Amino acid sequence: MLTNVAVIAFDGVAPFELGILCEAFGIDRTDDGVPAIDFAVCAEDDRPMRTSMGFTLQAAHGLDRVAEADLVAIPAIKGGMASDAVVDAIRAAAARGARLMSVCSGSFVLGQAGLLDGRECTTHWMHTERLQREYPLAKVVPEVLYVDAGQVVTGAGSAAGLDAALHIWRQEYGAAVANTIARRAVVPPYRDGGQAQYIARAVPDCDADTLRPLLTWILENLAEDHSVEALAKRALMSPRTFARRFRDETGTTPHHWVTRQRVNAAEELLERTEQPIEWIAGEVGFGNAATLRHHFVRVRGVSPQSYRRQFAC
Repeated sequence: MLTNVAVIAFDGVAPFELGILCEAFGIDRTDDGVPAIDFAVCAEDDRPMRTSMGFTLQAAHGLDRVAEADLVAIPAIKGGMASDAVVDAIRAAAARGARLMSVCSGSFVLGQAGLLDGRECTTHWMHTERLQREYPLAKVVPEVLYVDAGQVVTGAGSAAGLDAALHIWRQEYGAAVANTIARRAVVPPYRDGGQAQYIARAVPDCDADTLRPLLTWILENLAEDHSVEALAKRALMSPRTFARRFRDETGTTPHHWVTRQRVNAAEELLERTEQPIEWIAGEVGFGNAATLRHHFVRVRGVSPQSYRRQFAC
């Protein structure tokens, strides 16, 4: 269980990405029911570090603190190269089984440590070609929000680091805790993903303009008929035009998007209620328990019953 997080800062660190990690793991939210995290920002020494924006900062902890962490996080770095001492600390953390996470160009530091070899990973879309070129053994996945490769989680540019952090919170403590943190940060609690076993690859969340009212209605009425034909009629479009517009604005198909929202809603009900699976299936629009189980296992990699046993409040 995640209880201890160390973030490594260095000369050239990007303050926004560093701040995202502090926001995700460093704020005490125990009054809201979020488990306490022993959090620290660490650096090679106690000298002031110049950020990528020109001002300086100073860390209260040295790299010895990294040895205690369950999760070691690396923010973006200008130039993408860290010192030998930082790389050694990251390698030692990986060797003892700690989880590693990068935000934006922090993935280059993981590559420098040899931790991307043979693994799927990502970084900011501006840097994916360079990451692949500099670390040819890495399996770079462009244009995704983040990639979970098990021990190593890599986030794309800037705010996608918060999506990756919420993903880790969700894995460790369930949807209710992740949603509490997201509400405090005023961000979507879950931006949709594509691979089984939680989220290995994420696709862009709906930042739709034309379809936003319709999507809001869908989320409020998940049990309704959400076929392409029914949704196109509500949107006053032909089915073909609607399907094309939906993909353009959400990055996925109506069926895929609605299914994921139903699974997300089922997660919440599994955690927060003692209602039977059949009732939850009807409430979120799957109709029956068998259909809910089918989609839940396909998306999450575990059955609804197993998920409830692990994350029930």
